[in-house]
Amino acid sequence: MYWRRRLQLAAIIVFVVAYAGLSHYSNTVAATRDWGVALALGPVLVIGFALVWRWTHLPVALLAAAAAAVLLHHYWPAMEKNFPVVYLLQEGGFYSLMAASFGLSLRRHRVALCTQLADKVHGPLTPQELLYTRRVTAAWGLFFLVMTAVTLILFVSAPLRIWSLFANFCVVPLMGLMFVAEYAVRRRVLPQVPRRGILAAVRVYFAS
Repeated sequence: MYWRRRLQLAAIIVFVVAYAGLSHYSNTVAATRDWGVALALGPVLVIGFALVWRWTHLPVALLAAAAAAVLLHHYWPAMEKNFPVVYLLQEGGFYSLMAASFGLSLRRHRVALCTQLADKVHGPLTPQELLYTRRVTAAWGLFFLVMTAVTLILFVSAPLRIWSLFANFCVVPLMGLMFVAEYAVRRRVLPQVPRRGILAAVRVYFAS
């Protein structure tokens, strides 16, 4: 089990680094943008398909996937010519979607997203844990909102290379710092909570 987790982490790191490098290359050097468009849209389409499937039913998800395929085939040449904009929409769309997911889960009569994850991993939660996970949800929502704003500002005001460097090589480390900071705060605020990793939480959430 220990080595499996190490291998999972190593695979994720390799994938993230390779994806970032190829995306930056597509933004700044590559003569053709086909591969870049595929890189930009692939994660969004996969995540979107998974969410539609989770929120509705498989036939609806398959219908959405078919509609996406038709749109991709029709607009692919235009997206290739305007690849930086496509990548901006991918980055900004993902960050804004995450911000909305965290933020909307904080509405009245809703269960905060981090509360859902924590409850599935080691619930039922105490009132102190409920309050803490709600605040963590708000912190993550604010983080992704800031990432969305910075991405848009850099795209408009900075050279393409600078924006691409931030989008590909800065956001993920910043997310890592958020995880580390949250873990340090949790150890002080909730020392009695079992310390299971975020991968375990996400795996339990999507398996349910």
